[in-house]
Amino acid sequence: MSQQLSQEPLAWAPTLRRSVRLFRAFRLEQTQPDVFYGALAADSVGHVGQYADLAGCRMLDVGGGPGYFRQAFEGAGASYFALDADVGELSGLGSISSRTVLGSGLELPFADETFDVCYSSNVLEHVSDPWRMADEMVRVTKPGGITFISYTVWYGPWGGHETAPWHYLGGHRARRRYARRHGHEPKNRFGESLFPVTVAAGTRWARNQTGAEVLDVVPRYNPAAARWLSALPVVREVVTWNLVIVLRRR
Repeated sequence: MSQQLSQEPLAWAPTLRRSVRLFRAFRLEQTQPDVFYGALAADSVGHVGQYADLAGCRMLDVGGGPGYFRQAFEGAGASYFALDADVGELSGLGSISSRTVLGSGLELPFADETFDVCYSSNVLEHVSDPWRMADEMVRVTKPGGITFISYTVWYGPWGGHETAPWHYLGGHRARRRYARRHGHEPKNRFGESLFPVTVAAGTRWARNQTGAEVLDVVPRYNPAAARWLSALPVVREVVTWNLVIVLRRR
């Protein structure tokens, strides 16, 4: 497995075949999370590897979760550190691994310019002040290092997570509907652990921040041929399932 993951950066490309493969895996997120998150982690190695040499790099995963991404990035040779605010998430695959920190993405417990790569996948929409977390990620990245931020877009098809597609009628309404139908609150509770983060907001933050050079602002799962849609206001909010912002620290 490690050998396969370490080769992924060489083969990675934003093709239609890749998009279809990820969407098929996504359908198994609830029933077979190891299939989806394993595929996403392997793909992330390839994607981040377009901007940084992972072999021997010191990287932080903000919101690292149970360990799928650790296995993938360590397989590519990175010295992987994870931070999460939830002990349950960190121990999802068993014991909590070394180089793991319990803490908040809004106030990263690391010194300035600590990591070669600071990475986060599908976390920004779960914090109350997403752009403060983004600023913190830039802060702890070394000069010349890469900050890679990926988040689920609110008006995309999966913006409401398990309450989708009813989030289009309002987050609070979708949350109440879910509770009525299932007899319990959703894991991702709008207004508490799920917030409406948009493409426009991410693009604005990237343009206005001064700590890093913007390398890319692109839809994560869409093939390259469809990326032009992300430049169209309004349309981009719906067709972009997930937005990636990549920066190089000054």
